[in-house]
Amino acid sequence: MKLIVGLGNPGMQYNNTRHNAGFMVVDALASKFAVGQIARSRFNSVTLDANIAGEKVLLIKPTGFMNRSGQSVGEALRFFKLDPQDDLLVIVDDIALPVGSIRVRKSGGAGGHNGLSDIDRVLGGASYPRIRIGVGEVPRVMNQADWVLSKFMSEEMDKVNESLDKAANAVEHILDQDITSAMNTFNEKLVKPKRKEHPNDKPAERSKDDQAVQDTKSKESTNNNTPAS
Repeated sequence: MKLIVGLGNPGMQYNNTRHNAGFMVVDALASKFAVGQIARSRFNSVTLDANIAGEKVLLIKPTGFMNRSGQSVGEALRFFKLDPQDDLLVIVDDIALPVGSIRVRKSGGAGGHNGLSDIDRVLGGASYPRIRIGVGEVPRVMNQADWVLSKFMSEEMDKVNESLDKAANAVEHILDQDITSAMNTFNEKLVKPKRKEHPNDKPAERSKDDQAVQDTKSKESTNNNTPAS
């Protein structure tokens, strides 16, 4: 038995938000590998039985809010007597990755993610595999909470769907082969692009020092262009 846990927030208002990328991957897996299965409510989650690459799998979407994700993971692991390093895979959104990209990891820090932090707290460590789904950098004038709870923009959806497909394929690859092979296959080298203006961005205000330098340059230019008497 393997546990595939997608992180997100329950409720229609959170559908297609950046923070629910994990739920979106689980939904993609369910549409391919759990057709006809009836969802069950257990472990404070919605669960579906599936078979992926010959492995019996339980797809899990915790129904507590993000910062209670560890409760669902801990209950399921204890019930099936599973080892998080070998039998758990968490799928989570990541603001450090651009939309359209994914990263497969054997373990790692929470990186400020409340869902991962709660799982780490319950398990007593971060030694469990995860797939990170890129949801884009936080715009300058938005705080992180508002950004991750915002919905993907229509112009992003092609890349979003691409990342969901890649993540679902990575899950299948991990179960069919192993996580190291999946990392070699799906982890592309990322070159951080030049930051593009976002609709929610505003022009950055110049500091007083910057303004003073500009004023000095303007005065010098004026003096240099004054005819000699």
